Amino acid sequence: MTSLIPQEIPTALILNAISEDAIVAAENHLRDVLALAIEYKAPHAAIIVFDTRCELALALTEAYRRCLPTATFIDFDTISADAVLAAFAELAANDLVVLIQSTNFRLEAFRIRIELFKRSLKVIEHPHLSRMTGSQALYYIASLAYDPAYYRGVGRALKARIDGARFGVVDSGGERLVFDSPFESAKLNIGDYSEMNNVGGQFPIGEVFTEAQDLEAVNGRVRIFVFGDTAFQVNQPEKPITLVITKGRVTDVIDSTPEFDQVLANIRADEGEVWLRELGFGMNRAFTQQRTVSDIGTYERMCGIHLSLGAKHGVYNKAIIKRATARYHVDVFAVTQAVYLDDDLVYSNGAWQV
Repeated sequence: MTSLIPQEIPTALILNAISEDAIVAAENHLRDVLALAIEYKAPHAAIIVFDTRCELALALTEAYRRCLPTATFIDFDTISADAVLAAFAELAANDLVVLIQSTNFRLEAFRIRIELFKRSLKVIEHPHLSRMTGSQALYYIASLAYDPAYYRGVGRALKARIDGARFGVVDSGGERLVFDSPFESAKLNIGDYSEMNNVGGQFPIGEVFTEAQDLEAVNGRVRIFVFGDTAFQVNQPEKPITLVITKGRVTDVIDSTPEFDQVLANIRADEGEVWLRELGFGMNRAFTQQRTVSDIGTYERMCGIHLSLGAKHGVYNKAIIKRATARYHVDVFAVTQAVYLDDDLVYSNGAWQV
């Protein structure tokens, strides 16, 4: 395919912000993603829709140019929404669309990824890149590394342990959150789409998630070191906040901050109480408690435990939750010292032990 926007991004513009070594790393990581996770192959077509509004978008676009030199590249800011949609309409099943977004592309009422999946297209989304600058851009590039033996081996092992467990415990350094219930069937985000209807999604990847079958069987305390604020960005207080959980609900907060109080107030105003739902087992080793990025949707893959506050969870239905009034799903990140499934230690020393 020929490029709708033939001009190359000036290399000097990229190198002012992100080094050539980092772009080479991105290129290598994305080659693995394309080959091993997405299983994209010629002669299938590929369209890369990008913008040039931030350093990370520029770097990823250059990396994709090196990986897919015959693809069609569309600068989102220089072409109409109708022209973008017309380009998508020419694609056939198993063709590829990559979305490199400094913020989040808007195409009127067109929900890009969902509609593309309906057409059996493969999709890679990189949203909210402008939130990650400087060293965070390098963490993001590192997070794109795809190790199938790790993600698929550890991911499937975690799912098997979760699905068979009768209970679990998150030890956040002196505080214990107890899930005295079996878990819902765990879902995988490990770059293996062989048993899924759709191929691709938001990158980076690396997560296994579930929740208690009985939400009211969750009790105890958990220390969180990061939460998603009202701007959907990572908020890291000076010291961890302790949540007191009673029958699956937040009933007290210790060492809170005004920003976190606002999050809770918003949830209570619309939902009446603050449920704890998702139990996420993040697997991406590029992100740790020390190596953070500002975008909460990206940092969600952090190697460790994350939880969600609020009644909303689109994957699991619960009779006790009214979906019509469930509005919030706020990610919070536990100080993850140890995780137990039944009596077995499955996380310690910053890594999964399965």
